[in-house]
Amino acid sequence: MTSLPRFDEAWEAACDVARLAARDGRDVVLVRDLSGQATLLIDDRGDAEPLDPDSAVVMSLHEEFTGKVHPFAGDDPVQPATSLFVPDLFFGAAELIVLQEREQDGPGQVAVLERTVVGGDWAAIGAEVEQQSARQTRRVAFYGFKGGVGRSTATTVLARNLAERGHCVLVIDLDLESPGVSNLLAEPGATPPHGIVDHLVESAVGNADGLELVTRSSILPPEQGNGEVWLAPAAGAPLAGRPYDYLAKLNRIYSDLPADEPGGAPRPFAQRLEDAIAACEAQVEEKGRRPDVVLLDSRAGIHDIAAVTLTKLCDQALLFAVDNPSTWDGYRMLLSQWKLRPDRARALRDRIRIVAAMFQSAGDIERLNTLRRHAYDVFMETLYNLPDDEYEEPFLPVKGEVDDKPYAPIPILFGNDLVGLDPLRSRNWPELPFVKAAYREFVDTVEKLVLDPYEDKS
Repeated sequence: MTSLPRFDEAWEAACDVARLAARDGRDVVLVRDLSGQATLLIDDRGDAEPLDPDSAVVMSLHEEFTGKVHPFAGDDPVQPATSLFVPDLFFGAAELIVLQEREQDGPGQVAVLERTVVGGDWAAIGAEVEQQSARQTRRVAFYGFKGGVGRSTATTVLARNLAERGHCVLVIDLDLESPGVSNLLAEPGATPPHGIVDHLVESAVGNADGLELVTRSSILPPEQGNGEVWLAPAAGAPLAGRPYDYLAKLNRIYSDLPADEPGGAPRPFAQRLEDAIAACEAQVEEKGRRPDVVLLDSRAGIHDIAAVTLTKLCDQALLFAVDNPSTWDGYRMLLSQWKLRPDRARALRDRIRIVAAMFQSAGDIERLNTLRRHAYDVFMETLYNLPDDEYEEPFLPVKGEVDDKPYAPIPILFGNDLVGLDPLRSRNWPELPFVKAAYREFVDTVEKLVLDPYEDKS
């Protein structure tokens, strides 16, 4: 008995048939739906005689496609564009990933359109990448493929240090499933009555006006110059006696929404999250001044929050890494998705830096170089292996040059004293000598990344 192809083998076979269909010069789009089933669309709109769905060409491809892709072939697996109600929804989709460029007097373009519930934003890198330099506020994302690597603590330490230099800093807790940074920045009960989740839920029905989303943090002593730290929590702290069902809200935030009115633009989740962040920035400005820096404490792992934060919402992304195989396998998997969009990936790779989280000793050059080598290998396989890349990236910089490559690790030291640290019991914990020692190189390096082109305001 012949075994049927599994998910990956079926997709590879579908791509092969798509390339075969494009050999006559027509563009094709391969659509994969939520169940993993694929449909091959052939652009015959420029033909003198459009393809008949029952023609020999279509039926031959139908047989080839079904035979190689079943059970992951769609119900009507091969369709001409002229048989579709609105073909531009597929052939003109912004999320198209091109597998094969169109050739002059040769094969047509082969593109892929993924219909997914989660994860699509890892590859759906939009034009926001080029537009971020126009922002007045610098946004920095903190992300780790694995949780428990000190991401939220590092966010808090950096926020305080930037504020000590006179800057207005807004920290936004985007770890919606497991909020953490809010507890480090605000006293119990001192968070505002609404959070990011509230804005996502209320704005979906046009009811976001009047939400109180930000509060001034107590992490910075009052005598500490004119710097400010503000917090926008994941969840609010409503007044006593008021109902607040966080889980019910969380279950309803990730969907894309249709346009508010006919002819309007749809509201994808990425745009809704951008609107929530912008609302928090605007509230800080209303209460005092516009934030100079916004720190986004992202969700860990393969999650839509992380995908949107890294690809669309930030100007600088810090990728936390512990030197083990699971971490590098995870980053290799995610950066491979960016490789699918080389036109955008080049901009993205210049905006990220690896952070060596929980590192034992900054003076252990051999171990730090080992971590650097592992990060380097991942970048060489993914973001530095794009079409038309014409150079070999050196592993180490030339002597005397600043080691500022994306894969150059910024260390955060780890010691036993940090294990027993309870920030809630000691609100001045950032001032402790072992904390300052652990984060000194991280803070100094990241401040240079973040503050350029801003000037010291102290």
